[in-house]
Amino acid sequence: MRSSLLPLLLASLACGAETIKPLLNEQSLPALAAPSFKEPLGADWQTAKGKWTPTDGVLHMADIPDEKHVPVLWHKVGLASAVIELDFRQNVPGAFLVGCDGGKHVGRVVVTPTAVMVQEDSAKASHTVATVKTEVKVGAWHHLRVEWKGDQMAANLDGQEVKAQHPYLASPKTRSWLAGTKDADVKNLTINGAKVEAKK
Repeated sequence: MRSSLLPLLLASLACGAETIKPLLNEQSLPALAAPSFKEPLGADWQTAKGKWTPTDGVLHMADIPDEKHVPVLWHKVGLASAVIELDFRQNVPGAFLVGCDGGKHVGRVVVTPTAVMVQEDSAKASHTVATVKTEVKVGAWHHLRVEWKGDQMAANLDGQEVKAQHPYLASPKTRSWLAGTKDADVKNLTINGAKVEAKK
């Protein structure tokens, strides 16, 4: 009985490996964060806007209307190369974002109900560098992997890939961040990365 289950197990592991294949970073990067969301977030995290509440393994994001800004959560570690992976669920229609900053915004992956985009922020209005059409259903969990390396940024949403290259994306980073429009949940978040080298 056990031997008959082994091929099924190996097949399932192989399928899982395919869904999380590297986009830009072929070599493994050091693991930096994997919050359980069963307790308060650690010192590397900071709520910039909105309300972010970890409960029972899920991080709930909510808009605060008086702030007049989308909810934003900072991970205060600058990453020259990064792999950020998570599951998210939109509770109302809107956008979900993963990005990085330097002295100002550098780049971001934006997931809307109909597309996944890579944008760069060299100008005041974010410039879309690449787009792939997809469908993001409200109330359903979606798996998102975001990577950056040098002047490139890429994402995989439920198997749909988008990649972009722009000189501004190579700007030094001071932090990464999650953001959304009004009401969403996050779980299974991991951050792997090569930290920005400190200036001597």
